[in-house]
Amino acid sequence: MDPRHEPAAAEQPPARRAGPLDRLVSRLPPWIWPVGVGVAALAGALILHLFDPSQEGNPYPTCPFLFLTGLQCPGCGTTRALALITHGDLLGAAGMNPLTVLLLPFLLLVHVRWLIGTLRPGRALRPEPDVPVRVMVTILVGIVVFWVLRNLPWFSFLAAGTPLLPS
Repeated sequence: MDPRHEPAAAEQPPARRAGPLDRLVSRLPPWIWPVGVGVAALAGALILHLFDPSQEGNPYPTCPFLFLTGLQCPGCGTTRALALITHGDLLGAAGMNPLTVLLLPFLLLVHVRWLIGTLRPGRALRPEPDVPVRVMVTILVGIVVFWVLRNLPWFSFLAAGTPLLPS
C-alpha cells in the first residue's frame, strides 16, 4: 500500500475510551434489551387497562400535533386503541386507529424475533431487530399515506373515534 495515501497519525480521530456506562452495558446479557422492552410494554398495557384514556381527567397527554394544527397525526387514537385492545375490543380499537391494529402483529413478530436472536449463541451484544429495508420503507410510506388520507374528508372513516361498523 502506498504510504502517501495513509492518513497521518494527527489526522486520525482519537480512540474513544470506554466509560463506566459502556462497561456496565457490556456486562449485561444480550437478552436483557428485548426483555426490558417487553416488560415496559406490558407495564404500559397494564396502565392502559386500568386507566381508560377515554374517561375525563385521564393522565394521558393530548397529541401536540392535533393541539397545534387541528389535524390528526398517524398516531392519534393509538392510546385509546391500545386500551381497547387490552379489553379485547379489536373493532373498537380499529375505529380509534386502524394503523395501530394493523401494525401491532408486525411489531410483536419483530420483538419475538429480536428476543429469539439474542438467545442464540454467537450473536452481537445488542442485536438490532432484523427487518429488511424494503419492509421498513413500505411501512414508512404506508404511515405517511395513512396520515394524509385520515385528514381528508373523503376518508373520514380513518379518523380516530369513527366506528368501523356504524350501528
